Amino acid sequence: MTIFCSHCHRPLQAEMSCLPRRGKQAPSASKPFRSTKSASKARRDQINVELQALRSLLPISAREKERLSYLHTMALVCLRLRGAQLFPPDSAPPVGPALGTELLSLLPGFLLVLSANGKLVYISENVDQVLGLSMVELLAQGDTVFDILDGRTREDVRKKLLLAQEQPGREVMFVSEMRTSKAFRLQHGGNQAVAVRGRFMALRWPASPSTTAFLALCTPVARLPADSDAGSQDDLFQSTHILDMMFTDVTESVTYHLGYRREELIGQSWYSLLHPEDADLAAAQHRAVGELLGAGAAAETAVLRLLRRDWTWTWLSVSARRDCGGHSITCTSRCLR
Repeated sequence: MTIFCSHCHRPLQAEMSCLPRRGKQAPSASKPFRSTKSASKARRDQINVELQALRSLLPISAREKERLSYLHTMALVCLRLRGAQLFPPDSAPPVGPALGTELLSLLPGFLLVLSANGKLVYISENVDQVLGLSMVELLAQGDTVFDILDGRTREDVRKKLLLAQEQPGREVMFVSEMRTSKAFRLQHGGNQAVAVRGRFMALRWPASPSTTAFLALCTPVARLPADSDAGSQDDLFQSTHILDMMFTDVTESVTYHLGYRREELIGQSWYSLLHPEDADLAAAQHRAVGELLGAGAAAETAVLRLLRRDWTWTWLSVSARRDCGGHSITCTSRCLR
């Protein structure tokens, strides 16, 4: 019995070449060519060329460019693009490099600019004097302000930025630890506490999230003390309160730090001295102390602003604990310089 080929209708044993050979099929539209090693290498080489071109355009030193990884290069490029969107080249003031460096050296801290969603847009070059990290090294931590902050304060900072965004032009201020270099931590025993003061501003009209930026000055303050840190007794005062945080006693050193006489504070509420922006954080600490059952149990330290007698605000690191019997609360407040 003769078997005929379905393609050419000739006897199968007479002609085998008409059958499609394995591995020789022409690719269909639904099955494109597979990538070869040479094609993959060509693509990688092209990507490397483009990254080198982008790296060459970055306004940083040649030494820093040599140390950039691919991901780091892209992070810096994104930073520059965000900056160009908020600050178009034709809107920037004509400030020369020498003048810019001179002005930065006069600042008590470094400048920080954020987009509406907290993305880093600009960090002034003198940041290394405060954190021990250059602007390039700091970006290795991430591309948002929350990536360079201590994790314990991120949620509080997020609330402050939302408050400032809802009311453009309103100044907000917070203190948080920022990440530093390993050498800095070894020398100073931890990260750097920084007071951030800034506001959201519309850079162009009409105002929108893409044309609004948070402009801030970041000033270093004394290292936030640990609960067990003995420290100098000259930097602290203690106060005793009933459970609703009304003053029942306070050490005489409060006069030096806040300007009030002891008698003026007894009978007043702790909340009457708090900055309105810090009331939520203080209330959270108050609730945490109230939920502690053991005598001497302490809540996590909070950094708050209190009103001085001369109507200025001072930053305090406040730790609170329940006293024996659980009927009163003792606060130890350290003044941050």
